[in-house]
Amino acid sequence: MGAGRLYAAVAAGGFRRYATYRAATAAGVFTNTVFGLILVYTYRALWDEKPHLGGYDQAQAMTYVWLGQAFLSTLALGGGGVEDELMERIRTGDVAVDLYRPADLQLWWLAADLGRAFFQLLGRGLVPFVFGALCFPVYLPADAGTWAAFLVAVFLAMLVGFGIRYLVALSAFWLLDGTGVAQMAWLTGYFCSGMLLPLNVFPGTLGEIVRFLPWSSLLQAPADILLGQGDPLSTYLFQVVWAAALLGAGRLVQSAATRRVVVQGG
Repeated sequence: MGAGRLYAAVAAGGFRRYATYRAATAAGVFTNTVFGLILVYTYRALWDEKPHLGGYDQAQAMTYVWLGQAFLSTLALGGGGVEDELMERIRTGDVAVDLYRPADLQLWWLAADLGRAFFQLLGRGLVPFVFGALCFPVYLPADAGTWAAFLVAVFLAMLVGFGIRYLVALSAFWLLDGTGVAQMAWLTGYFCSGMLLPLNVFPGTLGEIVRFLPWSSLLQAPADILLGQGDPLSTYLFQVVWAAALLGAGRLVQSAATRRVVVQGG
């Protein structure tokens, strides 16, 4: 089997694996929809007081809310990605088996996470988004080109998100338990991705800083393309640079870990 076919099979396996958790998916759809409703009414009150806050009108703000709910599990902003399993395998020493596979460790887990992300986007993210679009006045572009550009940005967001979480998972090579690092990453991701409020709302220097960080590639960047607030090419460049930097850093840390660190439990 060629390398491309191998990783495609791993991604397909990740998709099928998460598709078996039907009760969890249904519960997740319900939870995301409820939280979306809470945020919608919060945003409506805020935009009633400050119309065009952050450059969005109220319909665009409503769309932003439901995009956030669609991306929460897709990009594992609150956990739930493959990093949890990888950290556990590092802790127990089972990662030694992964290192003996005729496959690259980083690409293997990237493929598995992409399979997970695509399922979560379709299985858990699409229904709340459609619900929001049907029940509230939202902004949706009419041209297919904008939707295509948006989907490219979503895929690049998946790469950036994995790059961040892979580095988090690799911390378990040096720590007895990487849970603390993971939780700090989740909290940072919530704030800096725009999950609580669009980053366009953040004032002054703080706004400039959070928009420069890699987390802005996850929700804010695709949202701006869909809402007509961002240039696709410059957005792609920003996302690609961060994806390359994070994946490259992950490669270096992985190399250092597998050379110098005794696998815990192994």
